[in-house]
Amino acid sequence: MVLDTIKHYPVLLNEIISIITPQHGGTFIDCTFGQGGYTKEILSYKNTNVIALDRDIKSKKKADQILNKFQDRFIFKNKKFSQLNDLKLKNEDIKGIIFDLGFSYTQIKDPEKGLSFNSIGDLNMKMGINDFSAKDAINKLEPLELEKIFKYFGEEKEAKRIAIRIAKERKIKKIDTQSLVEIIEKTKKKKNFKTHSATKVFQALRIFVNKEITELIGGLIAAAKVLKKDGVLAVVTFHSLEDRIVKYFFKSLSENKSVSRYIPKLDQPDTLLKLMKKKPIIPSAKEIKENIPSRTAKLRYAIKKKNFFEFETEIYDNFENLIKIENFGNKL
Repeated sequence: MVLDTIKHYPVLLNEIISIITPQHGGTFIDCTFGQGGYTKEILSYKNTNVIALDRDIKSKKKADQILNKFQDRFIFKNKKFSQLNDLKLKNEDIKGIIFDLGFSYTQIKDPEKGLSFNSIGDLNMKMGINDFSAKDAINKLEPLELEKIFKYFGEEKEAKRIAIRIAKERKIKKIDTQSLVEIIEKTKKKKNFKTHSATKVFQALRIFVNKEITELIGGLIAAAKVLKKDGVLAVVTFHSLEDRIVKYFFKSLSENKSVSRYIPKLDQPDTLLKLMKKKPIIPSAKEIKENIPSRTAKLRYAIKKKNFFEFETEIYDNFENLIKIENFGNKL
């Protein structure tokens, strides 16, 4: 099966469109372009423009197809979404910014990326613009560092035992994808027949390799600055760690005083964002039936209250422990 021919399902598409209202026109930023599902739907409305970002250079192939049809209304940049500020947007009236933190079927099944525990060969997991791979992490990090990665990024209960076994096995040979899966399956005492034994460890490694915690935090902060008054910031997450970060960010900037000590108080809003719903929006039973991976998706969104671009947030302090774990990669 050719990966490019596999149907892609943009998660919660109808809900996203109803929230950002592209029928009223404006410029939108798709921070996780992927297969272009959201972008294509937005561009189907007249008087819309889309700026799309993706760290995966392979997304450019799909982007070029859209560019051929919408040359005057579409721009693609091979960048991480934490680099949103690099776009130097000044006069653009940004009406909506979307993050879809999931991965397409094409990416998961790409043998070069090695995101799946069914992959064969070297551990990779690099989504693009990376400093190291999962192979580097598994074969070079200390057992205690691996334990923390598995425990906090994958919520793996047997993280310590798996890390110790990895350290023992890599003295004999380099660990690749299949040998890592075998180590996990042999090490875990309790088997969960609903999910694969390696799921949590592979999730943890992917988060670590791509620095997804600092990327998400940096992307949210940059998006809140770029967005204009009444603009919508919408984020779709797929696991509890992502959702916890997004929930905290929205809550802190919609409930606490999100102001800057350096700006005159008369010019500042009491809060930067207006949280429209406290609980996340989840896929319908119909969508889950059509696209099983969407079952864990959660959509949260907020509206910016004023054209105010300097604000304070304690999000880095709040997730300091996770960022320290990501920084284990600095020595690789």
